[in-house]
Amino acid sequence: MEKIRWGIIGCGDVTEVKSGPAFSKVPGSELVAVMRRNAEKAADYARRHQVPRWYADADALINDPDVNAVYIATPPDSHADYTLRVAAAGKPVYVEKPMARSLAECQAMIAACEEAQVPLFVAYYRRSQPIFKKIKELLDSGAIGAIRLVNVCLYHPVAPDVQAGNLPWRLQPEIAGGGLFFDLASHQLDLLDFFFGPITNVQGQAANQAGLYPAEDIVSANFSFASGVMGTGLWCFTVGESARTDRTEVVGSKGRLVFSAFGNDVIELENEAGRQTFKIPYPEHVQQPFITDMVQQLLGNGTCPSDGKSAARTAWVMDKIIGR
Repeated sequence: MEKIRWGIIGCGDVTEVKSGPAFSKVPGSELVAVMRRNAEKAADYARRHQVPRWYADADALINDPDVNAVYIATPPDSHADYTLRVAAAGKPVYVEKPMARSLAECQAMIAACEEAQVPLFVAYYRRSQPIFKKIKELLDSGAIGAIRLVNVCLYHPVAPDVQAGNLPWRLQPEIAGGGLFFDLASHQLDLLDFFFGPITNVQGQAANQAGLYPAEDIVSANFSFASGVMGTGLWCFTVGESARTDRTEVVGSKGRLVFSAFGNDVIELENEAGRQTFKIPYPEHVQQPFITDMVQQLLGNGTCPSDGKSAARTAWVMDKIIGR
C-alpha cells in the first residue's frame, strides 16, 4: 500500500474527536468514506468532516474499491459480524474496544483475519499514548526496582440518565457483553498486559448491588503474571460523587508509581531519590498516536502495539473475572 484510505463503519460519538479527524492528519493516511445506518446522520458527518463519500449500507462501504482499510466503530454486538465481512473483502480491520462481547467472538474474528491474511487491530490506543509509554519506560528502567504488585481501583457514580431509567448500550449486556466493567476496565487490563505481559492466572466475582440495570455494577479480581507480579482490581459504578476514584498503583522493591487510566495526565513516582511527577498531556485526538502506529505497520515501516491476539487476552481475563 502506498496510502491507507480508511472507511468508517459507525460514525458515532467516539469518532467525532477521539479518532475520526486523526485518520486524515496522519501522514500516509486519509479518511475517504463513512457509513451509518441513518443516512441523514452519515451525510451530516461526511459534510462536517469533509469526507468525500458516505453510505447507509456497510457492505457498500466495505466493497468501495477506494477504501483499503476499515475502522469498525459500532457497539460490540456487531464487531464480529463486520470484522468477518471486512476480512472476506481482503481489507485490514481496525475495531473498537472491547474487541467483542466474549472471547469466543474474538477467536472467530482472529481466525477470519488469519484465513484472509489481513491484519486485525483493536483500539486499545493507550498503548501508543506518550503518558503510558512513559510509564512503561519507568517500569522497564527499574525506577521502582523489581515489580511486586499492582492495584487497580475505579469507582464511578451513577449517571443521571441511568438514574432516570435511560440505559445506554454500554449497560446492556446483549450489546456490550457486560456493563461499564467491559467498557472501562478493558482499557486498564489491557494496559497491565502492555506493562507486565499476559495475565496467566485470574479469579474474580461480579454482582449487581443497586439493581439499576441488568449488567454487573461491581467487580473484584485478583490475578498474577508469568513474571510473578501479583495484582488486584476493584471496580464499582454506583458510588457517591465524593468517592469517585481512578487510581492504579504499581509497587516495586524500591518505590511505587501511581497514575490514572482516564483523564488525569500526571504520573507520580516515589522511590529512594524522593518524589517526582511527570505531566504528559493527552493529544487532541486521543487515538492519533495509535492510528500513526497502525498506518506505519500497514505501510511496512513499523509495528502496532495492539492486535487481535493481544486484545483477545484481555477478553479472556474479563470472561474469567465475571465467571464465564
